[in-house]
Amino acid sequence: MKKTLTLFLAVVFVFSAAMVMAGGKQEAAGKKKSAAAGGKLKVVLYINGTLGDKSFFDSANSGIQMAIKKLGIEGKTIEGGYDPARWEPDLQQLAEGDWDIIIAGTWQLVDSLAKIAPQHPDKRFITYDTTVDYSKGNLGNVYSILYKQNEGSFLVGALAAMVTTSDMKYANKDKVIGFLGGMDIPVINDFKVGYIQGAKYINPDVKVLVSYAASFSDPAKGKELVLAQYDQGADIAFNVAGETGLGLLDAAKERKRYAIGVDSDQYKLFKNTDPEKASFIVTSMKKNVGLSLYRAIKLHMEGKLPYGKAEALGLKEDGIAVADNENYEKLISAKFRDRVKEIEKKIVNGEIKVNTALGK
Repeated sequence: MKKTLTLFLAVVFVFSAAMVMAGGKQEAAGKKKSAAAGGKLKVVLYINGTLGDKSFFDSANSGIQMAIKKLGIEGKTIEGGYDPARWEPDLQQLAEGDWDIIIAGTWQLVDSLAKIAPQHPDKRFITYDTTVDYSKGNLGNVYSILYKQNEGSFLVGALAAMVTTSDMKYANKDKVIGFLGGMDIPVINDFKVGYIQGAKYINPDVKVLVSYAASFSDPAKGKELVLAQYDQGADIAFNVAGETGLGLLDAAKERKRYAIGVDSDQYKLFKNTDPEKASFIVTSMKKNVGLSLYRAIKLHMEGKLPYGKAEALGLKEDGIAVADNENYEKLISAKFRDRVKEIEKKIVNGEIKVNTALGK
């Protein structure tokens, strides 16, 4: 009997010790899981191009860098280059990784994103400058950002018309302005229709020369096309061509004509490295891609980002803006600047309806 009791107590002791050890392991595992849950938000930006365009992609990257600095996220920008064959496999690999949010913009990636997102319902996706087709379903984990680039383009079109009919140093007697598009696609044409409408709002007799480079990565082609526009009487031209548009800025410097930048404040980007080139950039029509991505990440962290829908950001939402910098104030008279602000207010309050190329 005594032997049996001793054996029973030994078994109880071993079982209790095992339970304590198991409990300790579970607690440790729980703490590890809690630490992971409380870790940094992991966000990756995938661009179908390269950084250094001093325009669209650099603007997008600035949003990630801002979120790293101000929101404490773990973020990274991956350059996909210009080979379409690698874009979808790259996105699939990122979705299978440990990123919480995958950001992939432009119309060239939207079909791949719409295919991949439903396969990873636990991940969140953000696209910009385009939207997925939510009517196809299973895209409740995708948030789309659109921009009312036609509104900002109306403002710089109006400014261009003021410049070409002015007595500014490099303005000529011809009422001709230029427009350089990267490609003949809806989003670029949305810039164009706003630009033309804004110019005609100021002076119906202004002629707008339009050229498409069929590329967003060919500065030499951009320069060639805009030199031709300047030779045809344009004294100011609007760059809507990404890296190709850097050629427009080179042309402005060579011919001593005015230029309007795009997406980023291109005067600020060149004022230290090439001050002569920067001096001809009267302003830029900023598509605040970086700010919109920062805003989206911040709203996600607050649990307020409306996944499953698209939002259009314009002048009212600070998605679009005209760059107001030292060169703008130096070159453009207070009278013209005040007129631009007056027109902006009319667009925001609905007095002016800006045409669009989207949905057509």
